[in-house]
Amino acid sequence: MSTRRVAYLVNQYPKTSHSFVRREIQALEALGWQVERFAIRAVNEPLVERLDEEERRRTHVLRDSAWFELALALLGAAFLRPRRLLDALRETWGLWRRADSFSLRPFGWLVVACVLVREVRRRGLTHVHAHFGSNSAAVALLVHALGGPGYSFTVHGTSAFDSPSTISLREKVLAARFVAAVSDFGRGQLMRWSPRAQWGKLHVVRCGLDSEFLERPLEPPPRAPRLVCVARLSAEKGLAVLMQALAAVRARGESCELAIVGDGELRAPLEALTRRLGVADSVRWLGWGDAAKVQHEIQASRALVLPSLAEGLPVVIMEAFALGRPVVATAVGAVSELVISGETGWLTPAGAVEELGDALCAALRADASELERLAARGRELVRERHVASDQAARLAALFERFQSGGAA
Repeated sequence: MSTRRVAYLVNQYPKTSHSFVRREIQALEALGWQVERFAIRAVNEPLVERLDEEERRRTHVLRDSAWFELALALLGAAFLRPRRLLDALRETWGLWRRADSFSLRPFGWLVVACVLVREVRRRGLTHVHAHFGSNSAAVALLVHALGGPGYSFTVHGTSAFDSPSTISLREKVLAARFVAAVSDFGRGQLMRWSPRAQWGKLHVVRCGLDSEFLERPLEPPPRAPRLVCVARLSAEKGLAVLMQALAAVRARGESCELAIVGDGELRAPLEALTRRLGVADSVRWLGWGDAAKVQHEIQASRALVLPSLAEGLPVVIMEAFALGRPVVATAVGAVSELVISGETGWLTPAGAVEELGDALCAALRADASELERLAARGRELVRERHVASDQAARLAALFERFQSGGAA
């Protein structure tokens, strides 16, 4: 059907840590949808996955437009639809006024929105779907204010719920056709920050896995005392707490090797911390890895560890369960929807070094049958809730409901 077309908008796309967006797009395309990819700005980090390199070639980066194209887009909006531009300027002023800084970025988003309006009109697109509730949802809001198509967006958590008023979350929900949350927790937070009359447009569309993980043969857990953490090395991921817990484990006489798959701004300080704590010889820093590397490191470990201080619902938890490994994680965001102490792994309070150390020791001491039992229940939950094709079908139904004139 010619109407089965949608614009996808992400602040930066593709990124190694955003494989869930790629899986969702590919699942939609498998259902017969034509997805046009847009990013506000270019990715500024190496891509390790071949599929992400292919996605980069298919993505239109809006801020890569030449300065005169940006100027023409803005002038075109001023001359062709001056009232709409005034509407968009009022929305931009509101975004700037509610923000927690005096950054002029909202006015840059307006220029980017002018470019995107021209692109979606040229391509005949009638709906924009943004991922994340911050920059990309703001641009989608401004596109709509400029007279472009309506929009929806997916909220993942953390940044959107840390300070919803400063990112104008309520205003974005009010103007959207519908809003997707990746978890029940996320939908509850959206309900918290939205008027009661808007709750009907809030839906749960979870992140999902494809056959790359779901159909991979299971391997027995290793006997070696090896754990793995897959995460961006940033403050909210709680890696400093994990290093302290690792030192506590070592102080109890337990052997442990920890593999870190990921990178980020805190790598150097974290490496220095391991040296001060005397655990540098127990930590392997592997940097970003493609799906094959992530799979290998998870299956080479007894459990996945995520010591986050704030989260939505990390996809790597689903990946670990699909590969037959239980998870040690903190009770933040929607993590407890998948990680259940005694059922799928070990759940600890965020920032609690001793409790995290206890959980690490439990994972290191558990026999193979216990590790397999915990992971099997997690795998069941993933197959029930987090299959990419099933979740893409839910999202496609929302798109179709709108395109047929129904309310989302």
